[in-house]
Amino acid sequence: MSTPVPSVLPRARATVEAAGGVFDHVERTGSTNADLLAAAPGRAHGSVVATFDQTAGRGRLDRSWSAPAGQTLAVSLLLRADLDDRDRGWLPLVAGTAMRDAVSAVLADVDEAGRASRPEADASSPAEPRVLVKWPNDVLVDGRKVCGILCQVAADGSVVVGAGVNLTIPADALPTPTSTSLAVAGARDDAVTLADAVLADWSAAVLEAVRALVAGGPGAGAVRSRVRAACGTIGRRVRLELPDGTVDVVDATGIDDDGRITIRDRDGRSRGVAVGDLTHLRYA
Repeated sequence: MSTPVPSVLPRARATVEAAGGVFDHVERTGSTNADLLAAAPGRAHGSVVATFDQTAGRGRLDRSWSAPAGQTLAVSLLLRADLDDRDRGWLPLVAGTAMRDAVSAVLADVDEAGRASRPEADASSPAEPRVLVKWPNDVLVDGRKVCGILCQVAADGSVVVGAGVNLTIPADALPTPTSTSLAVAGARDDAVTLADAVLADWSAAVLEAVRALVAGGPGAGAVRSRVRAACGTIGRRVRLELPDGTVDVVDATGIDDDGRITIRDRDGRSRGVAVGDLTHLRYA
């Protein structure tokens, strides 16, 4: 891993170090998750690896994730906490909710008139928050993906939470028709300023939520309630694709205590789904 660069991401660095973690900014790497998984045995809870140039990132279900250098943030956060298997299942959702809040803060001052002028704004659609989590861990702005999250378990049992955030990619260079960036959504700051704000808020919020899950009781319940409230998938009709290739159109009805999305099929049968791809179709 490269030598840390103290002048980059100062607010994020201060946040991580105040929590007892080590902050590494690397100029270029294949994968921040791979770097932190390898370094995990010697790193403290709350440590971070971040870069603006990741060349071999991975997403859920082992999909590749690539992004233009300098216009995206790839970051990985180490969690070393006494969580049971059920609570570990909530980590992607917790991380997605924390990123939803961080992105919302960055976009809070964006002119709503500018939003209304963009093609994705639809005055006939039901009112909803501009930034949502799509189960289990995509963050959407105006219905388009701005961030994806991947959780992996290290050899020592700790968990690495990786996130990729589209910062300043212009509209004509976005990787897919269903993606967006903070700049396309109206943010006017440069990539470093945006990354510093998002990373500082995101890492602090994830660590706070993990502390609450470890403590249990009302605090843990509040974390789960917040996740459910942030999840824009609940209440929608969705296209569900399962790992075996099965595809169905179902209604998403909630998130159960194991972090699974609960769905109701066209025959009225309900069940929980732990792994699958969802596409939002419309409100149920």
